[in-house]
Amino acid sequence: MLLEGTRQAVADAAKEIVRLGLVSGTAGNVSACDPDTGYVAITPSAVPYDSMSPTDIVIVDDQGRVVDGRFRPSSETPMHLCVYRRRPWARAVVHTHSPYATTFACLGLEIPAVHYLIAVAGRRIPVAAYATYGTVELGDAAAEVMGDGKAVLLQHHGVLTAGRTLAEGIMVAGVVEYVATLYYRARQLGNPMLLPDAEVERLRVRFDAYRPTPNL
Repeated sequence: MLLEGTRQAVADAAKEIVRLGLVSGTAGNVSACDPDTGYVAITPSAVPYDSMSPTDIVIVDDQGRVVDGRFRPSSETPMHLCVYRRRPWARAVVHTHSPYATTFACLGLEIPAVHYLIAVAGRRIPVAAYATYGTVELGDAAAEVMGDGKAVLLQHHGVLTAGRTLAEGIMVAGVVEYVATLYYRARQLGNPMLLPDAEVERLRVRFDAYRPTPNL
C-alpha cells in the first residue's frame, strides 16, 4: 500500500482529534505531506473517524488529483494543499471545529495572548475572512492570515493548524481550544490582561525548541 506508514498515522490522528473533543461526527479533516514524493495523505470525505482505517486514507498529488484510494478525499483538500504550498516547513495540517475556538471564529474575534501557551501557536490566533468550504479561496485566506504562526480561525467555520509533524498539528489544535476556553471564561468575569508582545516572542523561541519530532 502506497505510503502505508503515513496513512496509518493520519488514521490514528483522526481518531485522536475525536478523542480530544476537537471534532464530532465526520467534521474536520487531517492530512500529512510526504517530503519524498510530495504526495499528501488525507482523510476521506464522509467516513466516520471511529471506523477509519489506513486503507481509507486517500493519497493525492500537489494538485489534488487522487493517486491512490477508494474514497473521495476530504472536501477541504484545496485548503490543506494551500497551506503546504505556502508553508514549506509544514508536514501536517489539522482542521477542527472545536467549540470554544469556533465560537470566536463565528464572532469574527481573534484570540489574543491571554495565556502563555498561546505562544505554541503564534503571537495570537487571527481570523481568516469567511469563504465557502472546499474552495481555494478559503485555503488562500487561511494561509495568508496565519502569517508566521501555526493556527488560524476560519470565520463561521472552525480552526486550522499546521505542524512539522502530525503530533505537533494536533497539539497546536488542542492548545488553541484550551486558550479559547480560558479567554471565553475570562471575558465573562472582566477584561482579561494580555501578555506583552516581547514576552510572547521569548516564549515562542522556547516552545519551538520543544517541538515534537516523531516519524510520521
